[in-house]
Amino acid sequence: MSPKISWTSKFYVCPGGVMACAAVLVPGLLRSSSGTICSPAASLKLTSSALRHLTLTSIMKSKRKTDHLERTASVVRQEVVSAAKVCGAVNESPSVKRLRLFVADKDFSFKAGQWVDFFIPGVSVVGGFSICSSPRMLEEERMIELAVKYTNHPPALWIHNQCTLDSEVAVRVGGEFFFDPQPADAPRNLVLIAGGVGINPLLSILRHAADLHREWADKGGGYEMGTIKLFYSAQNTSELLFKKNILDLVNEFPEKIACRLHVTKQTTQISAELKPYITEGRITEKEISDHVSKETLFYICGPPPMTDFFSKQLENSHVPPEHICFEKWW
Repeated sequence: MSPKISWTSKFYVCPGGVMACAAVLVPGLLRSSSGTICSPAASLKLTSSALRHLTLTSIMKSKRKTDHLERTASVVRQEVVSAAKVCGAVNESPSVKRLRLFVADKDFSFKAGQWVDFFIPGVSVVGGFSICSSPRMLEEERMIELAVKYTNHPPALWIHNQCTLDSEVAVRVGGEFFFDPQPADAPRNLVLIAGGVGINPLLSILRHAADLHREWADKGGGYEMGTIKLFYSAQNTSELLFKKNILDLVNEFPEKIACRLHVTKQTTQISAELKPYITEGRITEKEISDHVSKETLFYICGPPPMTDFFSKQLENSHVPPEHICFEKWW
């Protein structure tokens, strides 16, 4: 059954792979509940009634079993549906396009790791895409970023073939896979395990952790992060998304953030810049088990066989279930 929207929430005239969730919540830490930049003065043509019609029509028509709404019908969502405008679009890899959206609605917020329902005028199927930017970027610039892999799914086709600067869409936040520590929470280490476009929510978490590091270093307050280790696997270096963003964070926080990038089908020479971080072959059990400790939380996102394998391995290593959080993508 498709999720219902509470229309008591406000609608705004605002300026301007598909995911499914399975998660274990960590008490106190996991709390449920390069393009052209557009001017905040720009306005959307989507009226509140048009936005309501778009959302309801999309939900009624999005009925295939493979649809995002079907798979995530039981997952927690926010009530507010917000208008958004495309402000940037770049090719992150040969098969992935990164979008930047301006969302002026101040009631729109998200936690690092969550996704959005993605409503497109004229497209009856609702998309589901993880946010790859940090919550702070939204707070400071009213921007979010998505990275969408090319598939024959209608929302992905629209993003790759029809989406342009100033295209108008609507978004709603959902998901139980997130990292949202509070200042009084105990410091935790993070191990992030990503496969393919499963990097998207984990990059959001990594960026959020970096923001928390900066806040702690600059102000001596907020949440004290432990260390973060990212394991990220793709077929080849061209399909390793956000390489520069990841390495910039590693270089900014060399004692706090580290990464190991795996490639499984590399056929070309690896650049000198990337070579120190690259391992050929899949992520191994030993790499992950070496980081097991009572202070460490594990976040896994990738194809179902990968998430199943590592979550089971961590359980067998006696990692408490509440320290393992995973999300599968199809």
